[in-house]
Amino acid sequence: MSKNTHYFYAVSLPSEAKRLLQEETNRLKEELSFSRWVHQEDYHITLAFLGFAPQEQLHKSIAIIEKKLKNNHSFPLLIQGLGTFGRNDSPRIFWADVEHKQALHNIRNEVYSACVEAGFELEKRPFKPHLTLARKWTGETSFNPESLMKMDIAGIPFEVTEVVLYQTHLDRTPKYEAVHTFSLHNRS
Repeated sequence: MSKNTHYFYAVSLPSEAKRLLQEETNRLKEELSFSRWVHQEDYHITLAFLGFAPQEQLHKSIAIIEKKLKNNHSFPLLIQGLGTFGRNDSPRIFWADVEHKQALHNIRNEVYSACVEAGFELEKRPFKPHLTLARKWTGETSFNPESLMKMDIAGIPFEVTEVVLYQTHLDRTPKYEAVHTFSLHNRS
């Protein structure tokens, strides 16, 4: 396995939510100049970024997460709003926001703690759930953060039904491959 291979745990989106988000993104592409737009199949909400992961450690995290998530249920979530990370005038990440749901934070905490228990060193910044839409501002003029208020996206509801371990393939499009899936119980 290459040291360039990275892994991360994320909430996946169902196909219909990906399609609707792509429609919104296509509209935004006409108004915003970013160098790389995320492929529709790569939309996700990152829960824990592992980076390079030795197989033994990866398998240990999978086993711990299986136990921690076995009693968790699916829940509804709404994609709503837009934002950026990085400098206000030249953002490095353009993203779609999701509503604050305690269930999402609970799942993230379970996955995060399992990865730490498996020996991974994880980022310590507070969890800010989002879906990356594009990277690296390339506009001829400075980015105007206030423009996001005029460009809001229609709310896109979906059901969170699984957590996925993804492997990154930088030489492919889409670049994320699901290597393990953890299903959440139906609420009914």
